[in-house]
Amino acid sequence: MPIALLALAIGAFGIGTTEFVMMGVLPEVARDLGISIPAAGNFITAYALGVVVGAPALTAVAVRLSRKTMLLSMMGVFTISNALFAISPTQEIGMLFRFVAGLPHGAFFGAGAVVAATLVGPQRRAKAVSMMFLGLTLANVIGVPGGTFLGQQFGWRATFGVVALIGVVALAAITKLVPRQHHIPRSSLRGELGAFRKPQVWFALAIVTFGLGGGFASLSYVSPMLTEVSGYDATSVTLLLSLAGLGMTVGNVLGGRLADRFPLPGLFGAMTALAVVLLTFTVTADSKIGAAVTLFLVGMTSFMVGPMMQARIMEKAGGAQSMVSAAVQSAFNIANSIGAYLGGLAIAGGFGLVSPNVVGAMLAVVGLALTVASTVFDRKRTPAATPAEDDTPPELDSSPGPRPEPVAA
Repeated sequence: MPIALLALAIGAFGIGTTEFVMMGVLPEVARDLGISIPAAGNFITAYALGVVVGAPALTAVAVRLSRKTMLLSMMGVFTISNALFAISPTQEIGMLFRFVAGLPHGAFFGAGAVVAATLVGPQRRAKAVSMMFLGLTLANVIGVPGGTFLGQQFGWRATFGVVALIGVVALAAITKLVPRQHHIPRSSLRGELGAFRKPQVWFALAIVTFGLGGGFASLSYVSPMLTEVSGYDATSVTLLLSLAGLGMTVGNVLGGRLADRFPLPGLFGAMTALAVVLLTFTVTADSKIGAAVTLFLVGMTSFMVGPMMQARIMEKAGGAQSMVSAAVQSAFNIANSIGAYLGGLAIAGGFGLVSPNVVGAMLAVVGLALTVASTVFDRKRTPAATPAEDDTPPELDSSPGPRPEPVAA
């Protein structure tokens, strides 16, 4: 794999750490700013809102930039906003910079996915994209536990100061390692928006929203489930969350490999496995060993879907891939919100702490049904290929020579 993927993975690691580490340092943030823990939880919401808003907005603004310039711009905003968040004197100012920190998230991953795919041959594109997202999953294994420990020892500001330093390292790595890729034409805003006229793009976004929403329904409430149902003490939760992060990392790698070799069977298998694992969790949650093993499998099956859908939506978008790739990140965060909300409703309704697993399984089944519908729709609408047809997206064609500008659908 090209060394440039390392630079993208470093950026993804920083972004993943800043997104998820807030959950680990909420008590320190609340104590330092003199607010309640639920009020401090709004910093999580502010970041997610920034992702949803920034993914399409910043991609639209920067669509005429080269991919490398876009990556550097997004990482620059990320670094500065995290540094300013680390020195925020009040809750209100901190909320603003936390929102700004979320803005470049989707645009970075959208541009990064396109760049990663162009660095390798057609048969390794999904694997290359999964290597970039490996940084995001490793953030849950290393970045979040490490950042939580740092915040507990030296305060939450130290945690986000280190996140800003990771951003500086990512900027240097992107500058040095990522090629300019002059052969890739700059997209037009019209062409990028035109990709959203394709039904398959919306199918892919819906599959991400409901499929990954199933995993988040469970993972959002895993801490009280582990302590109050499985019998773990609170000090063990951080280690168990790292186990879930390890599962995400394994799933990300497996998903990338399956997407290149068996795209549709792999997606069907991942969705089915996620539904089965979540239902199994309702039984194994009563056992310490069973809960730990199942938690790993929830992380693995959830994140197998990510690289598969990233590769699929880029394929369906044709030559206009930046904005739809960024939209996947918006769908990812919407999935997080929907899963957490519906799982919380189940608990509030008196169905118990394991009920989010049932909700998650139902969402995964919806994702599986959407996958079936997408496949049926594709087969009805797509005629048999002829030798004269070339379905290789212009941005992903690695052969030399001039490239036509992408045409809106």
